Amino acid sequence: MTKKNIVIIGAGYAGVHAAKKLAKKYKKNDEITITLIDRHSYHTMMTELHEVAAHRVEPSAIQFDLRRLFNRTKVNLVTDNVTKVDHDSKTIHTEHGEYAFDYLILGMGGEANDFGTPGVKEHGFTLWSWEDAVRVRHHLEDVVKRAALERDPEKRQAMLTFTVCGSGFTGIEMIGELIEWKYRLAKENKLDEEDIQLYVVEAMSTILNMLDRKSADKAEAYLNKKGVKLLKNSPIVEVKEDSVVFESGETLPTHTLIWTAGVKANSDTEEYGIPSARAGRLKVNEYMEAEDLEDVYVIGDLAYFEEEEGKPTPQIVEAAEQTGVTAAKSIIAEIDNGQKEAYDGKYHGTMVSIGARYGVANLMGLRLSGWFANFMKHMVNLYYFFGIRSGYYMFHYIMHEFFHTKDKRNIFRGLSTRYGNVLWSLPLRLFVGGFWLVEAGSKIWGAATWEEATSSFKNIPQLFQGLGEGSWLTGNTVRMPFEWLQTPNSGASEAASGASEAAEGAVEWATPILSEMPGIFEWFMKLVLPTPEMAVFMQKVVVFIELFMGLAIVFGLFTWLANVASVGFLTMFTLSAMLGWDKVWALPASIALLNGSGRSIGLDYWVVPWLQKKAGDIWYGKERAIYKDDQ
Repeated sequence: MTKKNIVIIGAGYAGVHAAKKLAKKYKKNDEITITLIDRHSYHTMMTELHEVAAHRVEPSAIQFDLRRLFNRTKVNLVTDNVTKVDHDSKTIHTEHGEYAFDYLILGMGGEANDFGTPGVKEHGFTLWSWEDAVRVRHHLEDVVKRAALERDPEKRQAMLTFTVCGSGFTGIEMIGELIEWKYRLAKENKLDEEDIQLYVVEAMSTILNMLDRKSADKAEAYLNKKGVKLLKNSPIVEVKEDSVVFESGETLPTHTLIWTAGVKANSDTEEYGIPSARAGRLKVNEYMEAEDLEDVYVIGDLAYFEEEEGKPTPQIVEAAEQTGVTAAKSIIAEIDNGQKEAYDGKYHGTMVSIGARYGVANLMGLRLSGWFANFMKHMVNLYYFFGIRSGYYMFHYIMHEFFHTKDKRNIFRGLSTRYGNVLWSLPLRLFVGGFWLVEAGSKIWGAATWEEATSSFKNIPQLFQGLGEGSWLTGNTVRMPFEWLQTPNSGASEAASGASEAAEGAVEWATPILSEMPGIFEWFMKLVLPTPEMAVFMQKVVVFIELFMGLAIVFGLFTWLANVASVGFLTMFTLSAMLGWDKVWALPASIALLNGSGRSIGLDYWVVPWLQKKAGDIWYGKERAIYKDDQ
């Protein structure tokens, strides 16, 4: 096989999926090179832009560094801006280099379409990139801060009027986030929440026209309930600095117009020499091959392929992912002399979140609304991380969507948030850690010796006089009250002969929670502890585990793992009919300490972040603002 260079331009949903598919296929083939070029060093989760724009999550939450996505793969990353595609010489020209290709995939996506409406570029805000989201967020924070000090009531109201043009996915999700954010904006600037007015402007007579009317009507009812003013049949013909003008001639005073009314192909592709269709999208056939060009493929929002007459592939994430995979499969078929597979779009439904706590969805005919709709959206997003094979970003998604939110802005209404001060769990942490140290101490020195030595401060020196007769570390006596271990086997060692004494002198067991072990757990314990010798060995192991658990919890080192072990041990002791009611409190207490309690006056404050950084650098590689793998 002759060497083949595959170049992908654009690290959006489609480009990432195409690169992943090709990298997996040619993982061990040194004759195939794969280069992914993007002007940014990160992949943006475009479906969550509204969350950044309205301050539900931090900007970094939707930025997925390309190194973390493609480290330990054969994909070469290049951070650069493409300036020209020369089809004759099969060369990509960028601001800082040139790249030869045998196969080219174009996946630069789309951009906001203002349809030439005057003033949108000068006075409006779009929401089609990470930079757009950050710009909207900063503007809203600034305009509310200035409005709070404005003495002119009309100008003040215009500054506090937020207008979204367009009632598609992006527009409704944006207004949904503003519904929840305006509480915080008002509170921090000493305003009444009612001072902030929200508008959705739509040129058509209905909203959410990609949904079935029943779901769309539920969304509209929710918006009305939350005080959003819907202006339907109201095309905007001009955007001014302090107002928008409608086709009817009426105006709406506002200093904030977020334009989400349309999408068109990335304007960078206008000079690429590929025939275009509606909204500038590039024409492709069923294999995602660009019209009139060989070895060039177009994917994602950029591609125009009519699945039915007059009905092109939708500009949604599922279509982007599937077109990316189709193009990758077509290239694989070319290289391996196989049969190409035509694009067959399989779409599972539509979902719209209206803030963190409400949404509507239609999943393969199943209509959902409210909590369940937003829950399913989270499940779909988590599934997306399986597609790009990133457990790292899946974990971070879970953290920022469920645990790092404020003002009850998640589907659990803040019940799962980690922003409670873990300082208040310090006393409980010390108490649970002390519980395990006492348990370990009584086993190390023996129950009688430990009880005597700890009965008063003056008796503590007894602990330095040696271990007592009841110590689990000395002798070969089985200390666990299991019947099968109390019957010596023929020819057994000293351990067997001492087993019958276990119930009498070794440990005084409190009345257990369970009167006897469940049958299946008894079978398991007999498998683990078949003989007195094994029981004696495991006793000693248990002592050291309890000691290490106690020390770890007290000092706040690897506290989460230590408390997981604590929960496991207490559950095991309960099922073994060994845990008494006097100690059952330790089980829910251990669960409560899984809240990151070691980061408050504990070693985890320093150790865990350090380990996360070191392990991340080793496993994922160093993050850089600009990648130059080609050099």
